[in-house]
Amino acid sequence: MKIILAANTDWYLFNFRLSLARWLRTAGAEVVLVSPNGKFVSDILADGFRWIEWNVGRKTTEPLHEFDAVRRLAAIYGREKPDLVHHFTIKPVLYGSLAARLANVPALVNSVTGLGFVFLNQSRKGAALRRVVLPLYRLAFSHRNLAVIFENPSDQQQFIDLKLISEEKTSVIQGVGVDVNRFLPLPEPSGMPIVLFPARMLLDKGLGTLIDAARILKETHPVRVVLVGEPDPGNPATVDVDTLRAWQEAGLAEWWGFQAEMETVYAQAAVVTLPSLGEGLPTVLIEAAACGRAIVATDVPGCREVVEDGVNGLLVPPNDPTALAQALARLLDDTELRKRMGAAGRRRVEAQFADRLIITQIAEVYLRLLPAGMAHELILKNPGKNGDKNGVS
Repeated sequence: MKIILAANTDWYLFNFRLSLARWLRTAGAEVVLVSPNGKFVSDILADGFRWIEWNVGRKTTEPLHEFDAVRRLAAIYGREKPDLVHHFTIKPVLYGSLAARLANVPALVNSVTGLGFVFLNQSRKGAALRRVVLPLYRLAFSHRNLAVIFENPSDQQQFIDLKLISEEKTSVIQGVGVDVNRFLPLPEPSGMPIVLFPARMLLDKGLGTLIDAARILKETHPVRVVLVGEPDPGNPATVDVDTLRAWQEAGLAEWWGFQAEMETVYAQAAVVTLPSLGEGLPTVLIEAAACGRAIVATDVPGCREVVEDGVNGLLVPPNDPTALAQALARLLDDTELRKRMGAAGRRRVEAQFADRLIITQIAEVYLRLLPAGMAHELILKNPGKNGDKNGVS
């Protein structure tokens, strides 16, 4: 049995899907990872996986180039002859589904990991992109043996309402899961408290709202606002390096850039915030909760699936810097409240978002698509059914 996992960055595969790949390997599958080249390829190879380069531009929209990306991926699938392909992120879902049809891939799983700029942006450019992308989704989702995984019910319902996919072909699986043995709760450090924003440097993630809230918050509270992540030049909502440095020079926020060991970053924070306009299911919030940190997020799809208002964090309206500043101030002023919310978040992750639980649900989707003999192999090794409490290697 051969399974291909395909995404638009090697970073995504390494950080979010390596546990799935490892588990599939223990179930006897040959697992091949496909993505553009990047600095995480060496880590993927060191883990013993075969990786194939697929050049697809995140910024490109020129038709001939885009069709060539489909053709190249179809050629990969034609050579590899996988039994099942699982696509993650928008371009792999769209282009990969078309490539799978061209190469006669027998089983196809698409994970819609968030609506992204095309759905969230209300500008003229966003509207124009929707007119192009929606028909592509309908075509991509017309494969005869297909499952589409959403990370929250709101995204699922939106795709059903737009008639992009029939409900019986959909599932909701809440995110990618996190390793609860890696992300552990540690006591807050002493010193000036840190409000942590761990995400790509995008306006869609609420970064502009956070900076406005920081101006308000710093008038009354000694606090460090720390931004961890990088700009995303392939996204129209990106914040450039010059702007990030200007905010830092103005004393509004510290920009730490990319950090590989996020568990050590969360340990330095008092509060974690993601005032996003919309998410699939934000892994950073699950990681933060696993580390016992109270969260302030926006009351939007994705965030509200992780944060229960008043229990493990606080929810605020999107695009409201005053409400965000007030919620952050409330947590900064109450150490015991932060501790209670952090402990509640940890319990929530263990019960709902541990990676072994998520992998179990993904395996069940695979079972519905694979032939009976191959499905039987996965049943035997399914972490939810064989008594293995760790679930993944």
